Amino acid sequence: MTFLTLPSWQCRLSMDPTSTELRVGVHRLVSRAGQLVRATSGSSGYDLASAEDGELTILPGAVALVRTGLALELPPGLEGQVRSRSGLAARSGVFVLNSPGTIDSDYRGEMKVVLANFGGAPFSVFPGDRIAQLVFIKVPNVCLVAVDELAPTERGGGGFGSSGNAPLALD
Repeated sequence: MTFLTLPSWQCRLSMDPTSTELRVGVHRLVSRAGQLVRATSGSSGYDLASAEDGELTILPGAVALVRTGLALELPPGLEGQVRSRSGLAARSGVFVLNSPGTIDSDYRGEMKVVLANFGGAPFSVFPGDRIAQLVFIKVPNVCLVAVDELAPTERGGGGFGSSGNAPLALD
């Protein structure tokens, strides 16, 4: 069953065999699952929507695991990152708790979103509500090498505020 529609998914793969686009398989697990949609052509993230059976209320200070009803087939070397929607966080204090959540290329289960409500009021999620965004990131194949010493830098081992707290110059 195909449920990805243009212009939200303008894949050229089927039209142009020389395309450099990456193929990501999307499997709809339940009929109420939404489509992955970019709000604008310049959007980095694809909106993820709730595929819960009905209303889900997240009380202040509580955390909920929200179904999307979708599973992905990511090629090796690609990661899906689940991130908060800025408007939801700013208006309601609701955000992705483990942001960014990681979807590994070998995971084939349902994408679920860990939403936390740090707002002052209960927050209701309804089927089809946009709850997070999904950004695709290339993951390099890294060769880790044991070394006896690390190359020195100006900062060295300083962290957690060691670079100072002076205001930036506004030249």
